[in-house]
Amino acid sequence: MLTAVPLCDGHDSAITAVNLELIRHGIEVVYLGFHRSVADIVRAAVQEDVAAVGISSYNGGHIEFFREVADGLGKAGRREIGLFGGGGGTITPADAERMHVEGTDRIFLAGASFDDMVGYVRERYERTVEKPEHLEAGAPLCLARMITCLEEGMILDAPSRGSAKVVGITGPGGAGKTTLIDELTRQYLVEHPAHRVAILSHDPSTLHQGALLGDRATMVYAQDDRVFLRSMATRGRQGGLSPATGPALAWLSSAEAGFDLVMVETVGIGQEALPFPDRMVDRRILVMNTDYGARLQLQKILMLEVADIVVANKQDRPGSDAAALEIRRHLDAIAPGKPLVRSVASRHGDAGVAELLKLL
Repeated sequence: MLTAVPLCDGHDSAITAVNLELIRHGIEVVYLGFHRSVADIVRAAVQEDVAAVGISSYNGGHIEFFREVADGLGKAGRREIGLFGGGGGTITPADAERMHVEGTDRIFLAGASFDDMVGYVRERYERTVEKPEHLEAGAPLCLARMITCLEEGMILDAPSRGSAKVVGITGPGGAGKTTLIDELTRQYLVEHPAHRVAILSHDPSTLHQGALLGDRATMVYAQDDRVFLRSMATRGRQGGLSPATGPALAWLSSAEAGFDLVMVETVGIGQEALPFPDRMVDRRILVMNTDYGARLQLQKILMLEVADIVVANKQDRPGSDAAALEIRRHLDAIAPGKPLVRSVASRHGDAGVAELLKLL
């Protein structure tokens, strides 16, 4: 499922509760966040190849907004994607009837139970994924469905490798990987107006095999028509990636797909993790912040040995100078000359991010 809150609406407590309930019942939820436009929602729904879109609207304008989402999905060639939502007392029964006529499957009115909603979603939007008749890596609709097929365990022979640079980005949770990728995307698109970017983002699956795939909610510049962003759940695999990551990267980096830069982000990793096998990516980046613990902990982080570039992020925080110095000294001891980039990825136009982009 894809869930979102419309433009000019900052009410996210209801959608947060809905997300948690869907995840608890084994559903993977791509959360787009609040204050999202119709174009953002349609683009995300297509790229994520979701079964349905759920919208929480508490600020009025719901009739027009839901209608435009339904129309947008149709224009994008994905009219079969379901559309449901809710808005408490702001959506009346009469509104819900009109919205149903105009393309919304169902509105859950005030007083509807989570059990009712989850039961409806599971029954209405259960689907069998079929392999596309024609495999065209350059078509977003087809590419999105091919990645879904790979996630379902189907074998698809990837076309020949293109010229895309494939960059793997990993690091502990909270290091700022997603923000760094978003700022890299912004600077890359500005410097290369004719280029296209693909991003594979990973989040962990729960014990119930649901997942909150929430990186889209924190990305700003990746909401661009030149960017293909796909969220993937780990689905029980350890190490930070999905079982389908390798084959998906093969398709995204193919000549037919037409991307110039492909970035893959792992889930937050531990000290022992080495998430990128040989030849999966061209460059491996380890993102750290000042909260890695005592100096001794650096000796336990295996990625410091194999990363091509180390990024010390969040360098506006207290203690960042001392932390960067410790990391530099450790790198000089184990891998002299390995680049260490200091960044504040949350800062627009950060010089450290620009330096990292040049190294790539």
